[in-house]
Amino acid sequence: MKISIKPVPFCLLLLLAATSALAQSLDELRQSGALGERFDGYVEALDASAQASANAINGKRRNIYQQRASEQGVSVEQIGRVYATEILEDAPPGTRFRQANGVITTK
Repeated sequence: MKISIKPVPFCLLLLLAATSALAQSLDELRQSGALGERFDGYVEALDASAQASANAINGKRRNIYQQRASEQGVSVEQIGRVYATEILEDAPPGTRFRQANGVITTK
């Protein structure tokens, strides 16, 4: 079964990248190696200092994914995987990415 996901509105993409008034931006955390992206559309703290940021970002993403899944009649997991591809494409060089098999690669 092929899943067709509607284009993502720009405002939702901005929300995906937003952090909640934390000292470092998402791109800075990615470039420093403290935060990585995952195959399921969520971030992962690769350094304990980034855990609060990861929790905040993932909470926002989870809300967006749930909304989109409800609108399109698909699972939250399917939406997350589609977003993961888009997020990785837009992520800066040096971003670490955990694949579904657990292997971490660097963009």
